[in-house]
Amino acid sequence: MKIDQVNIEIFLPEETEKPLPLVILNDDMNQGKETYDLCKQMNTKPFVMVYLSRFDWNSDLSPWPCDPIFRKGEPFAGKADEYLELITEKILPAIQDELNQKGIIISYNAIAGYSLAGLFALYAATKTDLFHRIVSASGSLWYPDFEKYFMENGISPDIDRIYLSLGDLESRTKNPIMSTVQDKTERICQYLSDKIKAVFELNEGNHFKDASLRTAKGIRYILED
Repeated sequence: MKIDQVNIEIFLPEETEKPLPLVILNDDMNQGKETYDLCKQMNTKPFVMVYLSRFDWNSDLSPWPCDPIFRKGEPFAGKADEYLELITEKILPAIQDELNQKGIIISYNAIAGYSLAGLFALYAATKTDLFHRIVSASGSLWYPDFEKYFMENGISPDIDRIYLSLGDLESRTKNPIMSTVQDKTERICQYLSDKIKAVFELNEGNHFKDASLRTAKGIRYILED
């Protein structure tokens, strides 16, 4: 399925008789099946995963415009609001229609992402009431002004569980912006944990290690009761 050039894949558990959580996973690394299979191997509770790809990573996932953070990097266009509207107004209703035809009932919606998609997942928590649980795995919470924005705007009151993670080498970089990522992530987690169930997990390795596994661990956590 495609909607406005976004590629959509749906992963279903074997058991679909009971109401199931729906997790939207944004990704550009073609790791949907790997992540879903890892969730099953980790005995994650049954859920429906909607895997979105082929969107514009730097544009659609960034909350506001930002200059490149590397000399030869691309700028961030800041079109997250438009992409989130596409998800909530077109993609989710289309998915719901398809699941209704299969007789599958959704108990609640969650959103997950890795890297900049992890930032987008947290941003979505401040903009809509459609998501009840959030995964920001190795989230790009270094993004300029995001911590301030997040603290000032808060999250939807419907959200009750959030998972944050990083690799223990991610902040060890000469880039002055990205080096702030662990401090900012820990402060955001502390802010959240005063209000809801929120956890921060530190994994071994840099930003590019075990992306699917880190995402799957987050999904398993948010699906717990």
